[in-house]
Amino acid sequence: MGCEIIFSPQAIADLEAAVRFIAVDNPEAAVRMGNALIDRVTILINFPLVGSLYPKRPGVRKLASHPYLVFYRFRETENVVEILRYWHGSRSEPGL
Repeated sequence: MGCEIIFSPQAIADLEAAVRFIAVDNPEAAVRMGNALIDRVTILINFPLVGSLYPKRPGVRKLASHPYLVFYRFRETENVVEILRYWHGSRSEPGL
């Protein structure tokens, strides 16, 4: 049985900010990017450990969705994947 995926308030805010930023120049591309970022995490339903470990935070993993990184935590006992942040790869490290 697959994991439940939940989004932290910060991840939702990150996603909204990314879409708004792109929409200034290209609303259609903004919708595509927003959908792609949401679709990308669906792999975690069945493969919650697919992302690499993020060494600066125990228990946190990251998944690439070019040009973004998705930071998440797998709560095994609850069978939940918590999406923590969407972070543009060109920016400095996120606060987690």
